[in-house]
Amino acid sequence: MTTASTPKTRRDSLNLRIPPAERNLIDRAAESAGKTRTDFILEAARRAAEEALLDRALMVVSPEAYAEFLKRLDRPAQPNEPLRRTMQSKAPWKTA
Repeated sequence: MTTASTPKTRRDSLNLRIPPAERNLIDRAAESAGKTRTDFILEAARRAAEEALLDRALMVVSPEAYAEFLKRLDRPAQPNEPLRRTMQSKAPWKTA
């Protein structure tokens, strides 16, 4: 009889040497987020890596497409109902 088993994902280790004060700070933040230290650090590192790569993303467009993009940026904004409502509502921090 065979049993269905889920394949285990291969994981590599990453060792860090950090001062105790920084480890304690990370532990406190992880605990407040309801995560393990590993999950907290992995999520933060992944987010930082994605942002670093996205900040360096290069988009190549034709001169015509770029000219059209600049033309649209220079156009004044067209008011619409959602924008009017937003501009007329009180700021959440001023409602008290």
